[in-house]
Amino acid sequence: MALKVLAIGAHPDDIEFGCGGTLIKLKKLGAKIFMFVATQGELGGDPEIRISEAKKAAEMLGAELIFGGMKDTTLTYSKELITKLEDVIKKTEPSIIFVNFYEDTHQDHYSLSKSAITATRYSRNVLFYEVPSTSASFKPDVFTDISDVLKEKLELLAAHESQVHKVNIGNLDILEVAKSTANFRGIQARCEYAEGFHPYRFQFLEILEVMNGKLKISKNGTK
Repeated sequence: MALKVLAIGAHPDDIEFGCGGTLIKLKKLGAKIFMFVATQGELGGDPEIRISEAKKAAEMLGAELIFGGMKDTTLTYSKELITKLEDVIKKTEPSIIFVNFYEDTHQDHYSLSKSAITATRYSRNVLFYEVPSTSASFKPDVFTDISDVLKEKLELLAAHESQVHKVNIGNLDILEVAKSTANFRGIQARCEYAEGFHPYRFQFLEILEVMNGKLKISKNGTK
């Protein structure tokens, strides 16, 4: 059984920054990738452009893209958002889920993450990723060595052309921030470039067994 992976983001490009390299590596191992983006990120640019950019990145990754249809900057910890997340989890039946970390200065990231904690209550493998607005309290314990796919990760981010220069960190663009972040996490992981994750729940041996076709995951994420 192919590994099914669900990456959840508040806005177009969140996923690519936070776990794009890991998704590329999982795809190369035969995983089926799903991307759920809660909003169109319309306050960060023309929504049609942002949708087009997200579709381009998803196509590059070979992922199925699902938009949540919610309004940018209005996400709240709510039954509506929890239900949307539960529905996409039920539809995709993922063995592993990636989502924004909850300690973040952007309200959408915070609300999405908190809602995901409730929506993933029956999921066995949930990892939080970081983005430029994630707080300094983010301390990853799980790492992916992305040294061999960093260039491809940056190409995914570059697909979001309208956002490259909107990171608001000095004179850096999003590609420079992503590379610097990957270098820093790589130092922590003892490799050149890495992505770091804070585990909410993570059963390492189970993921290895699923990837090797030795274990099946049921609809509610249990054996």
